Formats: sequence, C-alpha cells, structure tokens
Amino acid sequence: MKRKKSFKFVRALVLGMHDALVELGGIIAGLTFAIDSRRIIVMTGLIAAVAASLSMAAANYQAERCENNPHALRAAMYTGIMYVGTSAMLIFPYTVIANKFWALTMMGLIAALIIFGFNCAIGRDTGRPFIKRFTEMLAICFGVAIVSFFIGGAARHFLGVNI
Repeated sequence: MKRKKSFKFVRALVLGMHDALVELGGIIAGLTFAIDSRRIIVMTGLIAAVAASLSMAAANYQAERCENNPHALRAAMYTGIMYVGTSAMLIFPYTVIANKFWALTMMGLIAALIIFGFNCAIGRDTGRPFIKRFTEMLAICFGVAIVSFFIGGAARHFLGVNI
C-alpha cells in the first residue's frame, strides 16, 4: 500500500516532464536551425516554457477535477513544476555553450539522461522493466525534435528569417 501512495502523483510528474521534453525540446530544436542568436533561442525558450507550464498545469487541474480528484490542485502544481524544471535543464546548454549546434547536442544528451533516470526510477519502484518505456519515450522526444529541426530550417528558408 505504501508504494501505491508514493506513486499517487506519478501521472502528473510524467505529464509535465514528458510534455516539456517533447514540446519545448521540439521548439528549441526548430529555433536552433531557424535563428542564429542563442540569446533569442534562450529568451523564446523561457517564454514558451513558462506559458506552456501554466497551460499544462491548468489543463491537468481541469482533467483531475473532472475525475473528482480532491488533490487536483496538488497534481497540477506537480505538472507545472516538473515542466519548468525539465525546461530549465533543456535550455541551460544554450546559456553556457557558444556554438548553438553543440548546445543542441548537449540538450539531447540531457533529455536522454532525464528520460533514462525517470524510467529507471519508475521501473525500480514498480518492478517492471523500463527499457521498453525508455526507448518509446526517447523515440518520441527525438522524433519530434528532428521534425521540428527541419521545420525550423524550412521556416528560415521560406520566410526569409535572418536573426
């Protein structure tokens, strides 16, 4: 029973973490190819992270309320906090690495480590193998990032953006 109680908010944590990895990771990957300035990439990433974390928290709150969860506000807070925390880790390489493509590479490594660590912890505590979930989450995150990277390149080319 203790184990089940400790996983009461895992859904909220996964929602915030995974959405940040997919959504913000995709945004940053697209911006990396579309925009030359790391400062603009960081600024845009921060704005998107805060707006999306508030949106995700609000959506999770509403979803939990529909399920009559008495802890809906707490679940929403976990979702928002996990989104912001994950986003900060994804944006960080762009603040310390001068080359935006090396920063993108580091962001990818950080994303993979976050996914690995989280799935390891869940697998260990539930007793279920984590490799399948790890590879699935990794494929989704990197698939979205790759598509977004090409969308950023196409946007730069077709819209003539040069910042």
